[in-house]
Amino acid sequence: MNKPRVIKDFEKLDKEIQEQIKLNYPYGFSENLITFYNKDGKLVSALPFETDEKYYLVRMTVTEAEQIIDDDDDYDDEGMLKDDVKEEYEGKYEDMSTDDYEDKYYDDPEE
Repeated sequence: MNKPRVIKDFEKLDKEIQEQIKLNYPYGFSENLITFYNKDGKLVSALPFETDEKYYLVRMTVTEAEQIIDDDDDYDDEGMLKDDVKEEYEGKYEDMSTDDYEDKYYDDPEE
């Protein structure tokens, strides 16, 4: 069964979806963007995110991705999701497993 695809800007997503995205991308968004051609044949970059019901492509450029993290109080000065925020969101969305996702998409941040 194919999931419906939703293409939206980050700011237009429900707060709950934004929080789940932050859990899946605790080290920021810019390194995880993909590119695709939209219905008008224009090359677009987006952040992929999948729930049980939908497959999201969150439209953003690298610059926008970095700015979102810079402006978000949930992330620290190094662009990493704060531990207390991560714990809060994990408790809120405990049925969502991020371990497999992180292993698939992330390397440990450089020190």
